[in-house]
Amino acid sequence: MTKPIMILATDGFEQSELMKPKANLEAAGFETTVVSLESGSIRGWNEKDWGDTVNVDATVDDVNSKDFAGIVLPGGQINPDMLRMNKEAVKLVRSFAESNKPVAAICHGPWMLAEADVIRGKTVTSWPSIRTDLRNAGANVVDKEVQQDANIITSRNPDDIPAFSEALINTLNQEKLSKAA
Repeated sequence: MTKPIMILATDGFEQSELMKPKANLEAAGFETTVVSLESGSIRGWNEKDWGDTVNVDATVDDVNSKDFAGIVLPGGQINPDMLRMNKEAVKLVRSFAESNKPVAAICHGPWMLAEADVIRGKTVTSWPSIRTDLRNAGANVVDKEVQQDANIITSRNPDDIPAFSEALINTLNQEKLSKAA
């Protein structure tokens, strides 16, 4: 059985960037686990106002990257900015990257990759306003629908979700096949 995929988010996540990849992963046969800073539920940001809530399955204090096959980092301005201030959340992201597990970040989500110091020398993409931050963290930044550099998968915005989800699902399926061999 494949380990679940962690979706790390908190209040202010870009609604489509959590909900659509989650639905795409589940449609492809993967289990997802929403992890946040606190238990209960978190509320999305839907374009210009607060959106739907999502139930939290576990908190950052209760999980370990070894129990998951990969991690998704949705964007939104608020969500990754709050997450990168939490040492346990940053440590989790670093652990996934150092374990060579798929780390998929979209829009402002790559801020977490910069904070975890896991993109030095990697090629990534993101929402335009954080590209300088990513360059300052040592990344080579490109403007592409989806960019994959080893286990790091990044995309720019909600329009890129189909390509983002496909790259993540393909990577997870390759991981599954290599473990089965």
